[in-house]
Amino acid sequence: MSQLTTPELFDMSGHVAVITGAGRGIGEGIAKSFSEAGASVVVAARRTEEIDRVAAEINESGGSAIAVTTDVTDDDAVENLAKSAIAEYGKLTTWVNNAGGSPMRMPLSDLPREEWDRTVALNLTSIYIGSITAAKYMTKGSIINITSGAGSGPVPGSGHYGASKAGTNSLTWTLSAELAPDIRVNAVAPGAIPTEVMMKAIGKDENQLDEILDEWNIPLGRLGTPQDIGAACLYLASDAASWVSGEILRVGGGAKAR
Repeated sequence: MSQLTTPELFDMSGHVAVITGAGRGIGEGIAKSFSEAGASVVVAARRTEEIDRVAAEINESGGSAIAVTTDVTDDDAVENLAKSAIAEYGKLTTWVNNAGGSPMRMPLSDLPREEWDRTVALNLTSIYIGSITAAKYMTKGSIINITSGAGSGPVPGSGHYGASKAGTNSLTWTLSAELAPDIRVNAVAPGAIPTEVMMKAIGKDENQLDEILDEWNIPLGRLGTPQDIGAACLYLASDAASWVSGEILRVGGGAKAR
């Protein structure tokens, strides 16, 4: 096989990418990054009006996108998502499990059982459902899971979320081994990106961004953007990462000084 040029390595033309949680924030950023690199994209989320807007903006900018309303905790809905992608574009090459989050912060001893179950279903079980479904319809391609630094250490007040993300990391490693060599599985761990979900979880508003920057002590001196995560996912989905699998890529503005 002839060696690709660097621009060819990052070219997503001919790829078909499903992105969950794509109606806003990080998921929207990933969908638009993939489209700008040439991929056809399928944007999925529970809020139909949000994914309709994202798909319309992609199409209006010269890309190709469809919106599929999806509850990622529902097996049948995820199956329909995969079938919709193939019905529209004829194949499936990339799947990004981005939907997730938890707005509730409290010690585990005070956490309502229903919030534990809801968080695990949304942030861990959905990764399993999405990945297994994608693998069933994907001949060769890439699965990317959006995880969190909360899954690699103690997170007082968000133990339920941290546990689900630790599980996401484990699933990423195991699936990368089980689905090789035809399907690569990696994860991206975003740092502080002031999306609606994050701001609600930490109890801050848009007027407190400087406070967040100070509290997080980010070496590169700024908060992240959805495009930062979109670029990382683009790398992992592209031929540039054809020898990368089972990795967790932290995108968070640098390691904090200890």
